[in-house]
Amino acid sequence: MNIVRTFGFTAFLCACGFAGSALAQDHHDMKGMDMGSMGSMSMSTGGDVVKAGDLEVSGGFAKAMLPGQPVGGGFFTVKNNGSADDRLVSVTSPNAGEVQLHEMAMKDNVMRMRELKDGIAIPAGQTVELAPGNLHLMFQKVKTPFRQGDKVPVTLTFEKAGKVDLVLNVLSAQGK
Repeated sequence: MNIVRTFGFTAFLCACGFAGSALAQDHHDMKGMDMGSMGSMSMSTGGDVVKAGDLEVSGGFAKAMLPGQPVGGGFFTVKNNGSADDRLVSVTSPNAGEVQLHEMAMKDNVMRMRELKDGIAIPAGQTVELAPGNLHLMFQKVKTPFRQGDKVPVTLTFEKAGKVDLVLNVLSAQGK
């Protein structure tokens, strides 16, 4: 792996919530990653609560992108106060050519990331958190790299609640 590819991959891991130093062959099988540094960031940095039907969306943030980083990560919390399940089916942003819904999960001591083409379920009466090292947004074809202090507008589309506009505050590359 050449230095440019290694640096780009390291930046990719940071966008997804990894601060560990071990690198894997590809982003789908992340064996050996330092799991102790993931998922401990607070979601309280976002501003207002945005409501759509029975859903409340809050705590939105994105991470600043490192130089040469090809993708960005976005996070927020969705609370379903209703009696019916809903589903986040897509996300768009004027700041990126594409926004994918992703999941990272441990399986057989290997961290795996995959796109959730069917969306993210928001069960009735529950809260779903998109957080580093777990469910998250993956911004692809980013027009201008996210810098700390920037704002990233997104439109979330839910199966039942419809479209919701949200602004993600850009925190440091470490999510602070």
